[in-house]
Amino acid sequence: MHFSIRLVWADGGYAGRLVGWAAEKFQLMAEVVRRTDDTAGFVVLPRRWVVERTLSWLMRSRRLVRDYETLPVMHEAMVLWSMLSSRASRCAASSCMLKVLRSAEALPQQVGRARPDGR
Repeated sequence: MHFSIRLVWADGGYAGRLVGWAAEKFQLMAEVVRRTDDTAGFVVLPRRWVVERTLSWLMRSRRLVRDYETLPVMHEAMVLWSMLSSRASRCAASSCMLKVLRSAEALPQQVGRARPDGR
């Protein structure tokens, strides 16, 4: 369990005993995001986009598109691997962008650690 997680958002379908169970079992505050009954059609729910974005990032991994794993531990490992590779590629892209900006002299050379060869 990640100790930095304090708040969990849940869909309205998980309302009921989830809030008490999360507080008792994991010391988490669970907030159920509900859709109001008087709205018709598609309505963007608050914080729902966070879940949808994360699921779309996970579905970029081919192995997670279908449920190939037989053990839950293996599935968890594949989710962690997918998120790790997603985060690593974002970090690499931002590092690459910093090099491009430095070469264009948009940033001073003191912004990073100086290399021994002067580049």
